[in-house]
Amino acid sequence: MTASPWSDLDRPPLNAGALRKALVRPGGLWTSLDVVARTGSTNSDLVLRALEGAPEGTVLVAEEQRAGRGRLERSWTAPARSGLFFSVLLRPGDRVPVERWGWLPLLAGVAAASALARSAGVDTALKWPNDLLVTVDGEERKTGGILAERAATRPSPSEGPGDGPAVVLGMGINVTLRADELPVPTAGSLALAGAPVTDRDPVLRAVLRSLEQWYGDWRAADGDAAASGLLEAYAAGCATLGREVRAELPGGAALLGEAVAVDGDGRLVLATASGVQQPVGAGDIVHLR
Repeated sequence: MTASPWSDLDRPPLNAGALRKALVRPGGLWTSLDVVARTGSTNSDLVLRALEGAPEGTVLVAEEQRAGRGRLERSWTAPARSGLFFSVLLRPGDRVPVERWGWLPLLAGVAAASALARSAGVDTALKWPNDLLVTVDGEERKTGGILAERAATRPSPSEGPGDGPAVVLGMGINVTLRADELPVPTAGSLALAGAPVTDRDPVLRAVLRSLEQWYGDWRAADGDAAASGLLEAYAAGCATLGREVRAELPGGAALLGEAVAVDGDGRLVLATASGVQQPVGAGDIVHLR
């Protein structure tokens, strides 16, 4: 027998109707919002919808993901209704050069961090490129992550809102995950960080509204991270900058250095012991101090 959504009173179900009423409006970014009880991966589902012509602003939220995916094809799961697990479909269009689309996961991180601070009342920092950090018992813990995926390009980008290249942005945020439910010791949640608000409805509204604002500003600036204020905001909220780090690069190589900047392409710049400033565009970052 499937457990009732009300079987855990600390984790009530999301109100899909109220969320749509609050977020889907004429002229706004969000064009539809669905909440499903469970799925494998909201990103996988939304990529398929994108290929079928779903318009920009489609939002898919799952109360439970059984095959959630993170960066580098890592998988993860979480108890039902213990967090926010959702994906959004974006179509930046011809106005934003494709080479600037790499800023989208960083943009989502800025939007989420600022929204969590306002709506949940807990300080949230960014770990390059797209992890959300909170402080639990004096230690940095990962409470969320972001995954961006390109969907295939249709041949006629100008035909309508469901045509052209698309990006699916997926986000997972641990909200009420308890200590005995943590998948790894370095994980955290808003509740464990002492957040005074853990009601997922207002938190999700805040994150999506913040994402709409940042995405609109970035697209209006033709994807220019500096002109839109995104570069400055990311650097201000990034806990990686100023730290000694180890960059674990694709292929197994590693690079040690001080994280000194995020460049105009969204890459992390490391100052190495040899005096070289080396940009890193992909890989895992380990904070050493």
